[in-house]
Amino acid sequence: MVQAPFPQPPPPAEVLRARYAGRLPARLDDLTGPAHGPVDLPLHVVWSGLRSFDLDRPRSRMSLYRTVLAEGQRDDLTAFLNRDLLISQWPVLRTLISRTVRDVWETAFPDLTPGTSAAA
Repeated sequence: MVQAPFPQPPPPAEVLRARYAGRLPARLDDLTGPAHGPVDLPLHVVWSGLRSFDLDRPRSRMSLYRTVLAEGQRDDLTAFLNRDLLISQWPVLRTLISRTVRDVWETAFPDLTPGTSAAA
């Protein structure tokens, strides 16, 4: 009796891409997080280091967005990210996040892709 070979697991990049895609909101308009002021991220998003961010300070805001995009679940994305801030920061933010995160977001939301005009 010949046994069938074990199925090969999907490549790690494919698993990671699916994980990030599964977290995406249905629409950019679902990103209703704050646009100003202090924000404290929960421990399941930031388990070590800085957890408090000030959205009125560009570097702090960029750090929060990088962290939430990389570590947040769908509810975190909608609670802590703001559609207008994400769109305005995207040209720089996309260079600071992983290629996988960037590709997943730009595939799902073509308005974020460079060279397209985001709806205001």
